[in-house]
Amino acid sequence: MHVIKASINGNPNIGLYGYTTDKFCLLGKEVPKAMVKKIEEVLQVPVFQLNIAGTSLLGVFLAGNDNCLLIPHIVLDHEIRKLDEISKKAGFTYKIIHTDLTALGNNILCNNKGCLYNPEFEKEARKEIEEALKVEAKEGRIADLPTVGSVAVMNGKGCAIHRDAENFEIDFVGSLLGIGCESATVNMGNPFLSSGILVNDKGFIVGDISGGPEVTYLDEIFGFLE
Repeated sequence: MHVIKASINGNPNIGLYGYTTDKFCLLGKEVPKAMVKKIEEVLQVPVFQLNIAGTSLLGVFLAGNDNCLLIPHIVLDHEIRKLDEISKKAGFTYKIIHTDLTALGNNILCNNKGCLYNPEFEKEARKEIEEALKVEAKEGRIADLPTVGSVAVMNGKGCAIHRDAENFEIDFVGSLLGIGCESATVNMGNPFLSSGILVNDKGFIVGDISGGPEVTYLDEIFGFLE
């Protein structure tokens, strides 16, 4: 099974609780063990649990690609120690970013080819982000919103983007990230896609109030229905 509908403690915004790649998945400590096991089976990667900034909302705070995981500077000391342990096991590097826009997951949309970030990032933070990710990085908006990471989500095959994104925004994002983009929603019409989806190239978990047509369309966008 490459897709399941799920909630975490009754919350269908499952994307808020995790960050995933094709190599590993990070989930907040609030995620029940039974759900951790299901996510591990669907995404087919090892799952590690920790909190960031004292919360389980990892999807809000984390962004990155295969080159580097970006962490906000409000991470706590004991969380850094846990992150050090996990990064050694999972084989990734991370970089602490100093910025007022600490919700990095909401403000950065990136992959191994490019990065789109909130135009409100400070100059030094922009430099840190681009150097860590090692890709071309540009500022921009989606659906005229600066929180670009909150309104789109992707794997290596496709990107689901805010339903109100303009054609020029879709073309810009697709060109920068080198991937096809399609407008979509999750959880019965929610355009803030990253809040309701955890996806990699193996599968995806979607909020359990998502309608059948929404899930089918996301299945197509992410390249599982060909």
